[in-house]
Amino acid sequence: MKRIGVLGGTFDPIHLGHLSLARDAVSQAKLDKVIFVPAGQQPFKLWNDISSAGQRMDMLKLAVLDEENMEVSSVETDSEEISYTYKTLRVLRNELDPGDKLYFITGTDTFLKLETWKEAGALLRENAFVVGVRPGCIKKEITAFKKHIEEVFYTEAIIINNIRLDISSTEIRKRVKNGQDISGMVKKEVEGYILKNDLYK
Repeated sequence: MKRIGVLGGTFDPIHLGHLSLARDAVSQAKLDKVIFVPAGQQPFKLWNDISSAGQRMDMLKLAVLDEENMEVSSVETDSEEISYTYKTLRVLRNELDPGDKLYFITGTDTFLKLETWKEAGALLRENAFVVGVRPGCIKKEITAFKKHIEEVFYTEAIIINNIRLDISSTEIRKRVKNGQDISGMVKKEVEGYILKNDLYK
């Protein structure tokens, strides 16, 4: 049985904070690999301008090229339907071997809101979770919600320490637009792709 992590997001662009969370999930939750899933049509971001699916996929592939145990899936960007996490995870599970276990990787804010998501019951029953928190900052509400979903939905939630880097895709796009340096925020291959393709200008 393999333990497969799934990390979703817009990834516009993917940055070192995303990679840090994936690495911590592999090492601390003992995952065999992490699959990055760039979002297709998100229910809450239908009107936001984002880079094309192809561009975001290209940057993700460059970012994980030399990373062990990481890969990229186009399961959402290939679909014309609105992307809901419970559906995405079902599609990915059908591609795995029987017995493999999926772990949805998330931060604390998202974790605490999972019961408000589309088909939350199915999402929580069918999958396990890895929750990244800052070292020493595990709050009572996180441990309480972990206990709640484990008791109600018979799932598994693993809390890991993740040294969250103070990086955001929004800030990267802003810096590129203003002609500022983004080295140290993204991998050099991703930075080269952004500059070569005139993204975020």
